[in-house]
Amino acid sequence: MTKTRNLVFGLAGLSLLLAGACSGQPAAPTGAAGGTGAGQPKVLFTGDSIAADEALALTAAFQAGGTPFESIAEDGGGNVLGPFADKNWEKLPGQIAAAKPAVVVYQITTYDWGSQPEQQAAYDRLLTTATGAGAKLVFVTMPPIRPDDFYQPRMADLGHARAAAQAVAAGSSGRATVLDASAVWGSAYQQTRDGKADRSSDGIHPCPQGAARFTSWLLGELAKVNPGITPPSAESWANTGWAADARFKGC
Repeated sequence: MTKTRNLVFGLAGLSLLLAGACSGQPAAPTGAAGGTGAGQPKVLFTGDSIAADEALALTAAFQAGGTPFESIAEDGGGNVLGPFADKNWEKLPGQIAAAKPAVVVYQITTYDWGSQPEQQAAYDRLLTTATGAGAKLVFVTMPPIRPDDFYQPRMADLGHARAAAQAVAAGSSGRATVLDASAVWGSAYQQTRDGKADRSSDGIHPCPQGAARFTSWLLGELAKVNPGITPPSAESWANTGWAADARFKGC
């Protein structure tokens, strides 16, 4: 079966046709992206299943730009506090050390449950871990979600996660920064943009168009954090097949 996605989205004022076919073009992997990365700063990306979806586009883009990239984002986890965090901390320091990144990007997860002081303590622990591995820590705010019965009781916790990250970054002497992804997603869940599916109908995850818009934005922001990162043109990574990945549902 051949299935083609045609997604039109704005990238820095450019309308780009993004097409992914299930046959002929394999989706990019979510692990390490190679390219011509010798001597270039490595980016390690982590978060929950939202980040794992975004990592499909990020992997393709970083590979096109020749910047080493690795995603350790996890379905149903990836968080540094809240449920599953204890298990995650058993392996996270080793993962960060083994990756030898210059930049660790932590997208705040939908499981970062706790009071603001608890969030700050967890984020400070992550900062210490990243710094110990020689990396700068970049927090990225999570996209707004349409909460179901599972998430509704935790929305207050998630509502102050950004402030907790900002407090940690403010006291980090430049070792951490916070990127506000509302520049991509807006302040409320929006399923369609420009007549195309941008977010999954599940109210949580991105669609290929959203992942592509996020990737274009994040590449530009990371280039400011570390000038050694050079964003490739969207044309070089948009049509490499990742948009047809089965992870994208409800799009």
